[in-house]
Amino acid sequence: MDWDHLRYFLELARAGRLIIAARRLGVDHTTVSRRVQALEKQVGQALFLRTTDGYALTEAGRHLLPAAESMESAYTAIQDLQPSASGQLTGQVRVGATEAYGSLLLARHLTKLAQQYPHLKVDLLALPRALQLSRNEADIVITLERPEKGPFIITRLTDYELRLYASPSYLAQHAPIRTKEDLKNHRFVTYVDDLLFSKELDFLAELVPASHGSWRSTSVLAQQEAVAAGAGIAILPAFAAERDARLVSVLATEVSFTRTFWMLMPTELRGLARMRATWEFLREQADLDQALLAGVAV
Repeated sequence: MDWDHLRYFLELARAGRLIIAARRLGVDHTTVSRRVQALEKQVGQALFLRTTDGYALTEAGRHLLPAAESMESAYTAIQDLQPSASGQLTGQVRVGATEAYGSLLLARHLTKLAQQYPHLKVDLLALPRALQLSRNEADIVITLERPEKGPFIITRLTDYELRLYASPSYLAQHAPIRTKEDLKNHRFVTYVDDLLFSKELDFLAELVPASHGSWRSTSVLAQQEAVAAGAGIAILPAFAAERDARLVSVLATEVSFTRTFWMLMPTELRGLARMRATWEFLREQADLDQALLAGVAV
């Protein structure tokens, strides 16, 4: 039995949709279909049923699945014994992350990953919204909220700090800020309430209960630009704002928030060498970024 056919069978069984299996393998969806059809011809039975939601395993497919997974585990173990195996990773990995972390840190890190593994195709989804593993939007997700349940591998990736920032021009034109009480007299740049994708970002109400923000955006990077232009004060990730010479910290010793990034991956993907390599790489990079994430000048 052709192992390459089985690889395509496994990806389609896990993804449930041709286009997602094709993305993960780094091929066209017609290639996945052709490989699966060739495998079905070899075994003499249909392995999938086409449904409105995608592809579901037939009884023959369910019987084949554990054997194919055993072959995958053996193949992976053999790959791990080869000194040059790390440079031969192929297929595609899609990483989803929050907008600022993805744009300002992961973009640089994943460039290093792609250079280290030249045959690996890397997608970065840096978006101001939560990405859903259950919908196969990404293979690995870095998020602010730890899911209570689900077939996921979960690790606490890193903590990061957020603080108040403003532009020098804004501070020069408005009442001085010496205590948290003084903040009630100032304009704030913040998120759009009804489009806030994580409750972990709802910290302004805790700081200034009477304020809902006078300038709002779904994008934290847009908020940072607005603050730099003098729109008001905002709570921004220190790893972004501390590197922006247009901003100064406000009440740095009195006001700070700590949030946590969690990294998730479907358990069904943990046996894939490219997923394991990406997972470990992202953990290493987060460790190296600890000072920056804490808002310490480096």
